[in-house]
Amino acid sequence: MEQAREFTLDELCALTDLGKRTVRYYVQMGLVDRPQGETRAARYGARHLEQLLQIRRWVQEGMSLERIRALLEGEQTSVPLRERPAGTVEVWSHLVLADGVELQVEPGRAGLSPEQLRQFYAGVMAVYANIQSTQA
Repeated sequence: MEQAREFTLDELCALTDLGKRTVRYYVQMGLVDRPQGETRAARYGARHLEQLLQIRRWVQEGMSLERIRALLEGEQTSVPLRERPAGTVEVWSHLVLADGVELQVEPGRAGLSPEQLRQFYAGVMAVYANIQSTQA
C-alpha cells in the first residue's frame, strides 16, 4: 500500500509559491486544515496542498478571504474562471473505481469545495457499486 506523501512547511511553501507566514495565517483563519504536529515537526499532506493551491488561485482572481471562506464552507461560486496560462499548476483528484474505470476532477474548475468533492466521490462510488451488484 502506498503511503500518503507528507510535506514540511518549507516544502509546502515551495510547491504553492506562498510564504510561511501566509500559510500559517490561512491555517489560523481556518481556511486550511491544521497540520499534523506542531512547530518544526508539523507535517502537511496532499489535502493541505490542494487547499492552498485553490486559495492562491482564488486570491489571484481577486477574491477576498471572506469570499473564499464562504466558498470553502459550501457556498456556490458564480465567479468566471480565467484562462489558464502556460505554467499554471493544478492539482487534479483522481478516483479509481475499478480496473479501467477512473474519474478525474479539478475541484477548483468544477466549483467544488473539499467536502463537496468527498460527497461527489462517495456518490459516484455508490452508483458504481449498485451497477456492479445488479449485474452479478
